[in-house]
Amino acid sequence: MKLEHVAIWTEKLELLKDFYVTYFGAKAKTKYYNPVKEFQSYFLNFESGARLELMHRPDIPKNANYTADKQHLGIIHLAFGVESMSEVDEKAAELKRAGYNVISGPRKTGDGYYEFELLDPDNNRLEVTTLYIE
Repeated sequence: MKLEHVAIWTEKLELLKDFYVTYFGAKAKTKYYNPVKEFQSYFLNFESGARLELMHRPDIPKNANYTADKQHLGIIHLAFGVESMSEVDEKAAELKRAGYNVISGPRKTGDGYYEFELLDPDNNRLEVTTLYIE
């Protein structure tokens, strides 16, 4: 069995799509629109076969008491794997230059990875990670 896709509700559908296409190599399918429900979505395909669905509908409420700088129950981050520690460093530098909030790292983790965490334009946590090699 495989994880088919992960979905994110957003108020910034085009901005979030462009972020994942530009910085993470996603390929966006054609936007789906259901005028009855005012539902719009994009499926984003990644080289690995993973898919991310970005969805918007005007009646979806904001998360109560959510703050991006604190941990919370539920899905907490999406992780993107790269091939080397230098790729982690390069991606962190690229995103910082573009003005995105890198909230930790790059750093070696206790479980043997090298990674950094950042927030996407909707304040969803992301990791960019690889195995730590000395």
